[in-house]
Amino acid sequence: MQENRVVVTGLGIISPVGNDVSSFWQAIKEGKSGVGPITYFDPAGFDSRIAGEVKGFDPALYGLTHKDTKRMDQFVQFAVASAKQAITQSGLDLAKEDRERIGALIGSGIGSLHTIEEQHKIYLNKGPSRLSPFLIPMLIVNEAAGQVGIVYGLKGPNSCVATACASGSHSIGEAFRILERGDADVMVAGGTESCIVATGVGGFCALKGLSMRNNEPQKASRPFDKERDGFIMAEGCGLVVLETLDHAKKRNAKILAEIVGYGMTCDAYHMTAPDPQGDGASRAMNLALKDSHLNPQDVDYINAHGTSTKLNDKLETLAIKRAMGDYAKKVAVSSTKSMTGHLLGAAGGVEFVVCCLALQDGVVPPTINYEYPDPECDLDYVPNTARKMSLEVCMSNSLGFGGHNATLIVKKFKG
Repeated sequence: MQENRVVVTGLGIISPVGNDVSSFWQAIKEGKSGVGPITYFDPAGFDSRIAGEVKGFDPALYGLTHKDTKRMDQFVQFAVASAKQAITQSGLDLAKEDRERIGALIGSGIGSLHTIEEQHKIYLNKGPSRLSPFLIPMLIVNEAAGQVGIVYGLKGPNSCVATACASGSHSIGEAFRILERGDADVMVAGGTESCIVATGVGGFCALKGLSMRNNEPQKASRPFDKERDGFIMAEGCGLVVLETLDHAKKRNAKILAEIVGYGMTCDAYHMTAPDPQGDGASRAMNLALKDSHLNPQDVDYINAHGTSTKLNDKLETLAIKRAMGDYAKKVAVSSTKSMTGHLLGAAGGVEFVVCCLALQDGVVPPTINYEYPDPECDLDYVPNTARKMSLEVCMSNSLGFGGHNATLIVKKFKG
């Protein structure tokens, strides 16, 4: 059976550095950090007191009423907003489309810790009779995809992926497969997250995963730098509109890029630590290359998972070397988490958007805060300043707790 080609026609972003694609991309190119002191709760007593919070988000701009927001946790609101951006950019006229052929596949690593915390306090203080009837539908991870389907009337395949920090990439990859095999014409896909609450921050502090550079928040996320001491929790959403090429051509859509490869593997090693040989991540890259019928030398840029933790950055570097061979030292690699922080389940969606924008603009975003080279991290990390270069193919890596690995490959559309 002939597989459909799949293209990107719309992008949507809510992030710590901008709540639309234009402002987000400008901040990324300029190397601006969205990390600052936590304001959502009093973080006194926490080892890490900084995060990448979304600023100035207004649900009303996306048609959500006060009643709507009382029934949707913030990670769901972010998804509805990003979906509207992406659908608008795509030029889809939903009134003229067969909505049974349009679906949504949106992942989240954690879902709603905010609702759980809030409702648990109500239970303790006022008893079970005062719990919200919307407690369960507000906290479950699938409601992001479900609400996007409801708000925009999308009746096609609708699902979610929860693979920790690989959720957004897996969601885009699985939506790609749905379109390849012809089970839909259009998919809205990516990841969303909003869990900067005491339980979330406290849990990652207990894991010793977060940076404690509290006095220099904008310098705290420093992937591949020798002085890195942990990641920065962040929130937001990154979604894309994917279409079969035939469908996009029939409606004369502006095509932003073509998704050509997807690989997924498991480390089968540890609940939080990556495989010490970089095996799972390298196999995901190799599978994505095989899927796309490309060689390592065809890849111009890799958006690394690059969390700013000691283990991840060292072992992802090793994985890139295993997958790319001698070419690893020549390919441009950067981590935009140096600016956004780590959006957990939304990271892969946001970083896939970055790859699409990089292809359009011919700009590789920087890894900011790269000051002290680490001998174990010795690739070209595009330090501190964006780089203009001709780009044809970009790769995006996502690695999640539990050993989940996902790699996506997107290329400039050539017709």
